[in-house]
Amino acid sequence: MFRPKLPTMPQPTGQITPPAVVIEPTSITPGTPAPPSAPVIPASAPVPSRPTVQLTPGTALALVGGGTAVVLVVGAVLVSMLLAVAVTAASVAICAVVLRSLLASDAKRR
Repeated sequence: MFRPKLPTMPQPTGQITPPAVVIEPTSITPGTPAPPSAPVIPASAPVPSRPTVQLTPGTALALVGGGTAVVLVVGAVLVSMLLAVAVTAASVAICAVVLRSLLASDAKRR
């Protein structure tokens, strides 16, 4: 009654052969390596410059606003975590005082 009933696997009906794997040998022929050539840079070619970042007043305002939003969100999260720790500590302290009071009054009665 308490033993699990395991399903039986059906037996194969025909002859099962593994798939044929054909291995073909390959020959490795050593090649002659080409000598590395240094890139040739003409003297009159202009040097590609990096793209410059231009801060317009609108993008600067957007960056300041985004940074302010990030600071406010992170600050709210940290303050809420601190508040949760403080509430937990206060409740544990109240429980400790109540238990101490109960144990002290029980000891006085005996």
